[in-house]
Parts: sequence; C-alpha cells; structure tokens
Amino acid sequence: MPAGSRRRRNLDGWSSITTRHTRDGLPVCAPRCLIGVAPCGRAAAPRYHCRLKPPDGNPSQRVPLRTLAATRYVTPLREGGSMPAIVEADDAGLYVLKFRGAGQGANALVAELLAGEIARAAELLVPELVFMELDPDLARTEPDPEIQALIRASAGTNLALDYLPGATAFDPVVDRPEATIASSIVWLDAFVSNVDRTARNTNMLMWHRRLWLIDHGAAFYFHHAGGDYVARARDPFAMIADHVLLPFASAIAEVDFALAQRLTPATLRDVVRLVPDAWLAGDPAFGSADERRAAYVDYLCARVQAPRDFVQEAVRARSQHV
Repeated sequence: MPAGSRRRRNLDGWSSITTRHTRDGLPVCAPRCLIGVAPCGRAAAPRYHCRLKPPDGNPSQRVPLRTLAATRYVTPLREGGSMPAIVEADDAGLYVLKFRGAGQGANALVAELLAGEIARAAELLVPELVFMELDPDLARTEPDPEIQALIRASAGTNLALDYLPGATAFDPVVDRPEATIASSIVWLDAFVSNVDRTARNTNMLMWHRRLWLIDHGAAFYFHHAGGDYVARARDPFAMIADHVLLPFASAIAEVDFALAQRLTPATLRDVVRLVPDAWLAGDPAFGSADERRAAYVDYLCARVQAPRDFVQEAVRARSQHV
C-alpha cells in the first residue's frame, strides 16, 4: 500500500464486490467470491436512474417512488442500530433495506424518506429510494433469531436504497470535495437537522468518483419527542459544528439562495406526500396521519423562509473551524 494511503471500506464492509463496465460504460455487478450475492454479469443500468429528474425533464415535478417486494434476504449490515440488510427484490436488483420494526421504528423511515427526497430536490446525489414490501414468511429461511424477529416485526411496507456496488465510504483525508458540493451538503443537513454526518460516521459514499448521500434516519430528530414541529422551525441547529464536511464548506452563504429556491412550498408538499399513512399513525400529538403530514409541511416551509438561522449558525460554526 502506498505511503500515506488508507484502506477504504465498501458500503457493507466487504472487499468482495466490485464493479466492472461494459463497452457502453454501464456498471455491471461483478462478485469475486460471494457467489449468489449479485447476479454475475447483470447489467445494472435499468435500476440506476436514481430519480434525479422525472421523464419530462421538469425537476420540480416529483416522481412517485417505486414499490417492490423483497424476495431474498442476502446479508445483514451490522453497522448502526437499525440493523439494515442487503436484500434482493422482485426486479432482480439489490437494495439496502431499512426495517420499520427496528429500534427507532417508522420515524426513522419518515426521516430517511423526507431527507433523501429533499436532498434529491436540492440536486444532490442520493441512491434511488423505493418502498419495499416485506413478507414475514421470509424469516423462515433465516437461522438468526434476531433477524427472524426483525423481519416479522417489519412485515408490510419498508424503505430501501439502491445498492451501489463497489462504493467506498467517504474518507475526509482521501476525498476532497469541492467547496460548492460540501457547502450544499452542510446546508442540507442543517435544514433537515441531521445529526449523523460526522467524522465518526460520515454516511456518504464515493461511487464513480462522485459523492452520494445515504442514511438519513437520524434527521428530524425532534419528531421522536412529538409536539409542535413548527415551533422548532427557527432552531439554528448548533450540532452542525460536528459536520464532517464543515472544513470544506467555504461557500455556505453563496449556495444558500439557490438551494432555498429549489425547495419551493410545492416541492416540499410533494415530498411529504410520499410518506405512507401507516408510518405517520400512532403519534398521540396528532389526531390523524394528514394532521401530522401537514405539520411536516408547515415546519419545512417555515424553515426554508429567510432569514435562515441555520445558515447563519453553519457559517458561524465554520468560522471557528478554520
């Protein structure tokens, strides 16, 4: 290994899945030793569209999430408390599944969906998000009792991210993002109150030399306590000081206006509308799923309005970093 270099981890800690390319440049799964983890030689292009824009090219129009069914539990990802797993779906693709029955429950899926699709609306790179239907009978083939219980507790609709084969965890020593990209990600995480993009757990991947955002289940952390969301809309989010990209984010003030313009009230309403009713039920602070959905919309629309205290806080935090 060359001097000064560091060993890098794949998304799931394996070193056994890489990517190769066909002559037209499309990624193809190429497992080296884990036979059956990915269909060898299967062109992955049909499921790597990542929903950056709808078919008509209008970025302000939201594209509904696809709904797939999990057909095979491949392997658990032991990092993090939510016990995600790689699964195969009925489109023959591989996905990282987030379980509704995990520790933080449906709120983590709500945060994952909202923050991920807001990031996409802001024109940042996020793997495609899909609804994943999970049959509890899938637990019968799993020898691990903990995994069996998790599958059974998560029967029904869950959330999954497109698996990016060969992606490596972002390393702030090796990877040096451009100031505009780093500033945009810091802005996003301050906007959605994401506490989990730190040096200890970056929750970003390098894939085909581009920076991709994953794992937003810790965003909107305040919704676990219930109560009035709108009252928190002006919170400056002081925890942005721990953001791993803050040293690179020298253009936070410069990207602020453009990002806020992309997150129009209509766009934010469309994103919140994606959340299934079942994930919003059960919070005693709200009388119905629609009432809670409206609270998210009101919160987001209020937070994006100028002056944005979270932007000023991020700029202040960076000034103390450098």
